[in-house]
Amino acid sequence: MITPDYICIMARYNVWQNRSILDAADALNDGTRQLDRAAFFGSIHGTLSHLLWGDQIWMHRFSGSPQPAVSAIQASSSMICDWSELKRQRAATDDIIVNWAENLDAAWLANDITWLSGAAQREVTKPAGFLVMHFFNHQTHHRGQVHAMLTAAGVVPGDTDLFYLKV
Repeated sequence: MITPDYICIMARYNVWQNRSILDAADALNDGTRQLDRAAFFGSIHGTLSHLLWGDQIWMHRFSGSPQPAVSAIQASSSMICDWSELKRQRAATDDIIVNWAENLDAAWLANDITWLSGAAQREVTKPAGFLVMHFFNHQTHHRGQVHAMLTAAGVVPGDTDLFYLKV
């Protein structure tokens, strides 16, 4: 399915893209970042807060790192209201992801992970490798939404193509 090397590349891609999105969003004021743009999580800020929440909850499941400050997906878009704190926690979480990826044992990918899903309202069990693919796909999906919102707001983030990543 996937390998630790693939996971390390995707962890580095995640850092690179988060920095690009946050740098672009820095060009906007808080009111513009928080403006409801009819996205699933409302605003640029709300979507980035949800993305951070998702990364924190999956890393908790994968590595035992701390859980996000809120447990419900419905509260994820307002988990962190301060822009500087959101950026600080984003960088700290990206460090956790890279460290986890760099120390991942290939055998771990063959295990199942079981958790109580708030979204599904039941216990779920899936293969770890499958969930890691979901983890990175979730990041890309929501960053794509933010990229579109930033572009509509007149700010253009950097390249997103994976082949531009320095490996």
